[in-house]
Amino acid sequence: MITTHNLGYPRMGAQRELKFALEAYWRGDSTLEALRETGAMLRARHWADQAGLDWAPVGDFSFYDHVLDTSAWLGHWPRRVQDWAGDPLDKLFRVARGRTAPQAERQGGAPGVAAAEMTKWFDTNYHYIVPEFDADTTFTLNAEPLLAQWQQAQALGVRGKPVLLGPVTYLALGKAKDGSDPLALLPRLLPAYAQCLERLAAAGATWVQIDEPLLVTDVDERWQHAYNLAYHQLKACRVQILLATYFGALQDNAYLAVNLPVAGLHIDAVRGRDDVAAVLNLLPAHKVLSLGVIDGRNIWATDLNAALDWLEPIAERLGERLWLAPSCSLLHVPVDLRLEDDIDPEVRPWLAFARQKMDELCILAQALNHGRQTVRDALQANAAALAARRSSPRVTQPAVRTALANLTPEMQRRQQPYPVRAQAQRQRLGLPLLPTTTIGSFPQTAEIRHARAEYKAGRLDTAAYEAAMKREIERAVREQEALGIDVLVHGEAERNDMVEYFGEQLEGYVFSRHGWVQSYGSRCVKPPILFGDVRRPHPMTVQWITYAQSLTKRPMKGMLTGPVTMLNWSFVRDDQPREQTCRQLALAIREEVLDLERAGIAVIQIDEPALREGLPLRRAERAAYLQWAVACFQIAANGVRDDTQIHTHMCYSEFNDIIDSIAALDADVITIETSRSDMELLQAFEHFDYPNEIGPGVYDIHSPNIPTRHAIEALLRKAAERIPIDRLWVNPDCGLKTRQWSEVIPALREMVAAAQALRAQEAPNGQR
Repeated sequence: MITTHNLGYPRMGAQRELKFALEAYWRGDSTLEALRETGAMLRARHWADQAGLDWAPVGDFSFYDHVLDTSAWLGHWPRRVQDWAGDPLDKLFRVARGRTAPQAERQGGAPGVAAAEMTKWFDTNYHYIVPEFDADTTFTLNAEPLLAQWQQAQALGVRGKPVLLGPVTYLALGKAKDGSDPLALLPRLLPAYAQCLERLAAAGATWVQIDEPLLVTDVDERWQHAYNLAYHQLKACRVQILLATYFGALQDNAYLAVNLPVAGLHIDAVRGRDDVAAVLNLLPAHKVLSLGVIDGRNIWATDLNAALDWLEPIAERLGERLWLAPSCSLLHVPVDLRLEDDIDPEVRPWLAFARQKMDELCILAQALNHGRQTVRDALQANAAALAARRSSPRVTQPAVRTALANLTPEMQRRQQPYPVRAQAQRQRLGLPLLPTTTIGSFPQTAEIRHARAEYKAGRLDTAAYEAAMKREIERAVREQEALGIDVLVHGEAERNDMVEYFGEQLEGYVFSRHGWVQSYGSRCVKPPILFGDVRRPHPMTVQWITYAQSLTKRPMKGMLTGPVTMLNWSFVRDDQPREQTCRQLALAIREEVLDLERAGIAVIQIDEPALREGLPLRRAERAAYLQWAVACFQIAANGVRDDTQIHTHMCYSEFNDIIDSIAALDADVITIETSRSDMELLQAFEHFDYPNEIGPGVYDIHSPNIPTRHAIEALLRKAAERIPIDRLWVNPDCGLKTRQWSEVIPALREMVAAAQALRAQEAPNGQR
């Protein structure tokens, strides 16, 4: 019989229950006990959703981040919080956010601390908290939170499979603050893992899933040796280990992975389908092979008949040694399509969220175990939905295909090189040395959310809604003027999300109402669903930006989301190459850029925070991606005059290894995140002469901590060591949507004061 299992389930809840419980606790409106009760309720519900499987994951639930949870059960805390005596969960929040709930800080008697660095989890839009190592790091097992989840599962009768992040991947994800080698910590780390596995065995666990996604990346000999060392040491433990890899193909790591001394191996058979034949030929006769046959990263229904066509011979060959699962944890998809009663009825049958993916898995197993005829109706319905998708006239638009065919290389180039443009822009804008700006969004207040909800519900007409948004825009403009910011933004009051807002105005998209996915902590995003060819039927932002510009004589930035981010932060169609979809998006954004310029907007920001995120995990595949990703940005940005200043923004991604591609974007100004990493990302500029202007983020907007002027000045001085000061901008590291005005105003006041103080020292006349 074929075994079914899952690698992980979404944590937030179908109605984002965890988000609201977390934020209530952080505000001081709820208790730690109530938060833990919400967690227990969600775990029970999610195990019930997976009741049709043979094994359900235990330990995949997290109150913030599974990598940070791993640090916690390893007893590995940053030095700045090691002596804090509060509850371990509060301690975890201090690392993640810099603060806990107000009452917890009073009890612990300590103010906020610097939040830990946060960056992207492989090539996803999920952010993890980076472990901090040094040469003296030690590990002390504290498995109680994991064991508590296991005990809850046992009490509910769940046939559970504990999930751990693997030791080698954990070390690879961290950073050594003192320049030491994280891999040297492996001998200290493995005893804690062995103890944890023994505790789980004593508690009744028979299988444990250990995630090692590092194995789908380029792993050199040192890390290969680390895998052999780790799993030869862990093989003595009294549990059977399922080694889980995902997010890509094993390729040259297949022999290593197959021959590690574990009981089973999971591979991603969606992104790594080409691995399957090689792994089958290498697989020892005693090992389980788990195939990730349901896409855990996207929301399209699986072609069940096609999957069975290639699975049936494998099932015949392996028998009980074949397990089926999604390709990766379902953390990256929404919970339940059944909640979407108002989604486009034509597109709805083409989709599968996490709960539906469980159903797909059970259908495949039933067909393999008992024959296709036992699930004939389900297979026929699936085939009919996929046929309707292929034949839908809404999927393909001839006019869009013609526009793509007419693209020329000249459309990707600015008229003059940067030095010539810079002179024209400085003359037009008249900005001082170290100009100040923000990244685009200002707080989404209760008033904004209420007006949007009333408008969507039909209880507020268009005129009243627009008047409400204009009041919020005027507030943002007046606050910035009072603070003395040089280049203003309109605050994005009208936008629900930086991708969804644009998707709602483009043809080719549909939208869910409850399709939330965790990005980090309590922050959720609702990716739009890109199902067809993309076309812009009308201007999307011109009305709001020109209104904001009419309120001030200072330059107002037009704010757009770039094509690569629109692509990577949507659930993207899987029936054509991603490059082709991205070029369609680029043409739509280009039209908006040109309309903004014609409306007199002199500064236009095209955000691309997801550029690095889309980078393939394998070095050999990166050049091709970067070539078309850069080209798409250039198509969107480069139709403007020389004196129109193009900005772009990137955040929470390591990009030192693609700095030449970032330079090739040829944006006049790039703003980046550097505050949590203490300007570490600027190391790229020590050996690379970045030609244009740059704004290193000088304070962390994801923490409620208010930065000081002196701290910001210190960061700016670090930046000036690598970037000429006449090419430096001063800005936060990201948008301010998630913060409160009570936090934003004092933080920006400190930022402006720091810029003015440094400006006075470097250029007494204030000129660049």
